[in-house]
Amino acid sequence: MIEGRPSQTAFGVARRRAVHQLWDDPKVFDDPLAVRIIGREAAAELEQNPPADFLPSRFLRAFLAVRSRYAEDQLALAVERGVLQYVVLGAGLDTFAYRNPFKDVRVFEVDHPATQAWKTRLLHAAKIEIPSSLHYAPVDFERETLPNGLAMAGFKKEEPAFFSWLGVTPYLERETVLSTLRWIVSACPQNGVTFDYSVPRAALAPTQQAAFDALTARVAAAGEPFISFFDPKEFVAELSAMGFGAIEDLDNKAINFRYFRERTDGLAVGGAGRLMCAGGFQ
Repeated sequence: MIEGRPSQTAFGVARRRAVHQLWDDPKVFDDPLAVRIIGREAAAELEQNPPADFLPSRFLRAFLAVRSRYAEDQLALAVERGVLQYVVLGAGLDTFAYRNPFKDVRVFEVDHPATQAWKTRLLHAAKIEIPSSLHYAPVDFERETLPNGLAMAGFKKEEPAFFSWLGVTPYLERETVLSTLRWIVSACPQNGVTFDYSVPRAALAPTQQAAFDALTARVAAAGEPFISFFDPKEFVAELSAMGFGAIEDLDNKAINFRYFRERTDGLAVGGAGRLMCAGGFQ
């Protein structure tokens, strides 16, 4: 992201989540705050204009919706096991903390300081209440440490936590991604994490490469180019070596079977993105 400015892609992601609420039926991810948080003007524009129906756009909207659904599904399983801390890494305009159904779960939103300041302005404008269970942890992933940022926000390292990390790993250096995952599993053996990641372009089918090219061009134009890509088999092996005891890695086929089968509107995922949960469902 550009120094001193909030993430531009965060707003694009939020807009597509809002589009999903307004135009897709049934919704794979139900978020009653998704439309409000983007502001009245942006929401009115989306309400008046149907979403673009070309394939890359539908792929992307489906993936952005389903990755949030997947993260919250995995969080619910963690809460059933007694986890009471939820860390949203690179929170952007994620709304979970403001509709948190788990009264005892403390939520920690980690993001760049500029993005967090921008988000709080949008929340106030939309009259969305900031609950006492939410704790902001401003961190620049490339310059500051996650442990320090969380500690300053009141995070209890010795207690188990569940982490979500959506829409972040492609923008970070490979070692930054791996070191963050190492810290998560080393901080507490019961920790779990769910995140998305991108595979290399060469690993995709020709139709998927078109969607990949359109997305990479868009984020690069916004000043936030993709940097890191991971081979799935190698990535799973690396996570196992770190100490994660249970790993689920979902490709497009698995995601579509779990969340999009029997739809009649053609909404589905199909691109470079994959969903992974590590240590979260032992």
